[in-house]
Amino acid sequence: MPGNKSNNINMNKLNIIDWVALVLVIVGGLNWALVGLFNFDLVATIFGDMSILSRIVYTLVGLSAIYLLMIAAKLGKK
Repeated sequence: MPGNKSNNINMNKLNIIDWVALVLVIVGGLNWALVGLFNFDLVATIFGDMSILSRIVYTLVGLSAIYLLMIAAKLGKK
């Protein structure tokens, strides 16, 4: 219910890992939008096509998505 504060997510309670994961997933989502719409991979352009740095970024984005999935599942149980 909208008036029930126990079900509302308070963004001030996110820790630094939550914020980093959120930012990485947003960056990853925007990168996929660029790939889908314009065939332009920003990560590969910045760090090199499948360079070690690109692979690290892609891995961190994927791990962040898994982390946020776990948080979402926990929030869904409340």
